[in-house]
Amino acid sequence: MSRRTAHPGSADAPRTAARPLPPRARRIIRLNNTFQLLFNLLWWMPVFYAYQRQAGLSDGQIFGIQSIYYIAFCLFEIPTGLVADRIGARNCLRAGAVVMTAANLAPLLAPTYTGFLAHFLAIAAGRSLTSGAASAYLYDSLRAQGAGEHYLKAEGQARAWGLGAKVLCWPLVGPLMALAHGAPYALSAVSAAGSLLCALVLPAHAAPSPPAAGPRRRLAALHEATAALRTVRAAPWLALVMVQGVAVFTLSRICQVNLFQPVLLDHGIGEGSHGAVLAAMTVAEAVASARPQWLTPRLRPATWVTLLSLAMAGTLAGLALGGPWTVIVLLCLFAAVCGFVYPLQRKLVNDAIPHGAPRATLLSVESIVDRAVCALAAVATGAYLAAGRLDTLLWHSALLTGALMAVWHLVLRRSRRRAHGRPPLHPVRLGADRPILHGRAQPADG
Repeated sequence: MSRRTAHPGSADAPRTAARPLPPRARRIIRLNNTFQLLFNLLWWMPVFYAYQRQAGLSDGQIFGIQSIYYIAFCLFEIPTGLVADRIGARNCLRAGAVVMTAANLAPLLAPTYTGFLAHFLAIAAGRSLTSGAASAYLYDSLRAQGAGEHYLKAEGQARAWGLGAKVLCWPLVGPLMALAHGAPYALSAVSAAGSLLCALVLPAHAAPSPPAAGPRRRLAALHEATAALRTVRAAPWLALVMVQGVAVFTLSRICQVNLFQPVLLDHGIGEGSHGAVLAAMTVAEAVASARPQWLTPRLRPATWVTLLSLAMAGTLAGLALGGPWTVIVLLCLFAAVCGFVYPLQRKLVNDAIPHGAPRATLLSVESIVDRAVCALAAVATGAYLAAGRLDTLLWHSALLTGALMAVWHLVLRRSRRRAHGRPPLHPVRLGADRPILHGRAQPADG
């Protein structure tokens, strides 16, 4: 058995007592928590499908917009990273909050196909502006205050605050919508405006080193992209776990965001109850996400991800068979399985990335592929629903997931057979301090 060196921040690294937080660092964490809560508090999430149908949009139009949204998210992820590096993370958060506020007002001003399309395009832009900038600001600010060891806890705390707010607020969406039809979008705009106020009072931190000049920056970006492609080619295990992750993310995203409202409506559960159901699903996912240690260590992470993926597929098939209460229980079970599978999949991907490879670039590539596949899945979902074939869609999704997992394991077994007899890994330098690994990497999964 090979011996591994414990890296800082890993489970094997020695634990040291964290120093007390300075007052300025406490203020940064409080403002970051509030910003994340308000920015991501989308009151319209439980009812957007029913809302658009009431506005006269067809299923094809609704899911066509979702497909465009996923594609736009892919495209915006690239330039917004460059914007954040150029104008600073704090300014990027402010810009994202402004865009998100305007985005949530669009359906109120223009409840048409064009208005909803503009709404989702602006949502994609706003979330892209903040997706990396928020973590970068928190990380750099805490380091500047000498409190870098508190970063991981602060990130988890911000997510917990956001989930808790959704659990409390989403059950209120149905009654509020009955009082004022546009309330979900108006409240979302107010929340986004509140996040802008938080971003405006965020304190500055020590300025990072100045970015490279234009030609040098372009060469560095090209270098990172080339290194990422060579990493995937040199480590087939990494490509395999990325494919597995794309399958899991697509299945969970399409069910929890795009399908759960049509499923509830199909079983006679009105939109007034959708917020409560989504809140219950959020609780189930949050509890499972925080407790991956409940899974027995007797099975490898890749095996667990496969078993959990098959459980997700079985749950989808059950949605086509059960009654209203059974459907609600199955949706909560599906959310809990997603909560378990995400941390395992993140660990698999990070463990599979060789030391010295461009980790952030590789993770961004996986995220872009995730959303591109979701765009295709959204188009297919719209076609099924437009034809009135919801149950067929659920069955086909379950069968396709089972087939993909079977093929994945066959390819994995073949890859492991080829690994025997290959030369061990040896680093080949691509630059002054950026090694990339050639040869066949043994799966971190075992």
